[in-house]
Parts: sequence; C-alpha cells; structure tokens
Amino acid sequence: MAESHEDTHTPFPHFGTLATHAGQDPDQWNTRAVVPPISLSSTFKQASPGKPFPYEYSRGGNPNRDVFEKCMASLENARFAIATSSGVAAPTLIAQTLESGDHIVCVDVYVGTLRYFKSILSRFGIQATFLDTIDLPSVEKAIQENTKMVWMEASTNPLLRMVDIGAVAKLAKGRKPDITVVIDNSFMTPYFLRPLDHGLDIVYYSVTKYLNGHTDVTMGVLCTNNDDLAKKLRFQQFAGGAVPSPFDCYLANRGLKTLHLRMREHQKNAFAVARFLQASPHVTEVMYPGLPSHPQHELAKRQCRGFSGMVSFRIKGTLENTKKFLESLKVFILAESFGGYGSLVDHPALMTHKYASAEERERIGVSDTLVRLSVGLEDMEDLLTDLEQALKSSQET
Repeated sequence: MAESHEDTHTPFPHFGTLATHAGQDPDQWNTRAVVPPISLSSTFKQASPGKPFPYEYSRGGNPNRDVFEKCMASLENARFAIATSSGVAAPTLIAQTLESGDHIVCVDVYVGTLRYFKSILSRFGIQATFLDTIDLPSVEKAIQENTKMVWMEASTNPLLRMVDIGAVAKLAKGRKPDITVVIDNSFMTPYFLRPLDHGLDIVYYSVTKYLNGHTDVTMGVLCTNNDDLAKKLRFQQFAGGAVPSPFDCYLANRGLKTLHLRMREHQKNAFAVARFLQASPHVTEVMYPGLPSHPQHELAKRQCRGFSGMVSFRIKGTLENTKKFLESLKVFILAESFGGYGSLVDHPALMTHKYASAEERERIGVSDTLVRLSVGLEDMEDLLTDLEQALKSSQET
C-alpha cells in the first residue's frame, strides 16, 4: 500500500502556539483580559486636536482588527496582514493598486474572480489574460510588456488542480522584476501552505471559510512582506472603506485558535472520503491532491504540508443522477461555501458557477455530474455512510 502523506506531513513549527498567543497579550488591555474584549466604538477620544491615541476612527483601525491581523500575520510568516469586509473585498483591494492600461495574467482562477475581472475591472481599462492550463510555458507566453500582476490559486476551485507557485513566481519575476504575484490560498490555509515563503508577494483568503471555520462570519484578509504594497493597500482600504466589523474580527480571531486542530481533522476525513469515492462503482473520477492518482500529487507533497478538506468528484450518469444524489444526502448539507465545521456539498454547475455560460463551464471542466465536497468534522463513519446511501439512491431507476 502506498505511503499515506496524511500521517507523515510536518506542520510548520509552533503553529498552534502562534495561533493561541500571537497578538493576544493580556497586558495590552487595562483589564488584563485573557480574551480580547470586543470594542464596538466607531470613534475614539483624542488627547488634543489632531493628536489621537492609537486609534482615531474605526475605519482606520480597531483593537479587534489589530488583534486578528497580528495573529494572522504570524501564522502566515508575514510582516503585514490587512483584514477586509469580505473574501471578495481582498482581491478587489489588490486589483485597485493597478492603473488603466495594466495587464493581469490569471492562472486558472475561480469563476468569481474571473467575473470581477471581466465584468468590472475591464471597464477601467485593465486587461486580463485567462489561462485554463497551469503549465509554465503558457504563463510565460501570456506575460506582456504591460503585465503588472500574475494571479493564481493554490488549489483551484472546484477541480483542485495544483500549480508550482514558486516556479511561477520565479518565472514572472525573471521576466519582469516589478510584477506582483498574487495567490488565493483559501483552500489550503497557512496551516498547509505559506505562499510568501515561496517568493510570492501577496496571499489572500476568504476568512469566511477555514480561517474562521464556524460559518458565521463574512470577512477576508490579505498578507504581504512588501512595505510599499502594505502602505498602498492600507491607504486604499481606509479611503475605500472595505473594513470588517469589530465583532467579525473578534469571531475570526477566535476561529484562528483552533485552525490547526480543525485542519488536521478536515484532512483526515477528506482522505477517507476520497478513498471511499475512488472505490465506488457510482463514481467516475475523484479529485483530491492527497491521492497518488491526482496528476499533481507529487507537486502537492513537495509544496504543501498537507492537502486540506476539499474533495471533488464526478458521479456516474447524468444531471438527474447528480440531483438525486444531492437530494438524498442527510449529513452533508447542500449549500454554497466551504471550510466550516459541518460538511457541505455543492453542485458547481447549478450553484457556485451558475453565472458562467454552458460553453465556459464545459471549457473549464465544470460538468453537470461534478460535485464538490467540503468535508467537515463529523464522525468519519457517518460521512461515509451518508455518501454510500446517497450514491446508491442516485443510480436507482
């Protein structure tokens, strides 16, 4: 039997300790509270006109946001973290550093990012080249004289394809040293992958997903080690207002405390689910980077400290078989999003990717029989039993 990377991956040193303590020092509060108190005030008293204390106005800074950002930067091995009002607000903020006439190379990006670039950013004279492939020659060919950014995902949504992020960064900066290399790491989280360590400039997340982990926050965050980028992004956020609420920051900061524990269990259950699906006669294809059958399995082992809790697969049959499967599930909940403690199931063609045309969905591999699972923290046996009965139901005439 092939070696199981789920049991042999080495976590980043001190991850759990950093998640617990970074930015959380009780001595920063007059009350010495062990849990950071929630600060809901929108404005703060000044010592004299134009001489504020650490905080002036909550759009520019808030104690709960600072605590979350310090902890997040520590987990990412980054110098700067900037929390945003939603996951989409983070890439929007990044894109706003561009100017009319600039060009972006997008390497197999999520359809929501593609929609923003095509429908909104293009109206401001910013061009984009969209690549469905993840090979380096295609990336090199797409870089133009006016290319300012290369944009990618650590593990693509929903097909879970992997790209050699360090190689892409090296190639891009070899062609143009001033190119900014950006990545969405929401699927992998900093527990399994720290993209800045691979030479990238900006990594961003939908905090809504794994980082918060409780399906009760809408929020984003981006991290960088670049002083100039951090200053520009911070100013644009203050001017544009895409800031999260203090309460959301409080909840997300709490979520980080168990990120390492949750990701271990997400991955453990995902491995079991992927192997079960691979053995099922009702499934034609399973996509999980932890499986030796995955096309980029060896790359994933070299690049990451694990494989996360996302599994995609194709059901045998037609759209009707797929619908019957989705409607038969009892533990997995049919809903968009991912990364919460509870298992979710998504039908990309009719849900997360419904705004893409049928031709576009076919081109990127989002078929009517494709299913994406966010494998949660339930008992493994219950998850497998649920999948088994729903798959059997899907094939009944």
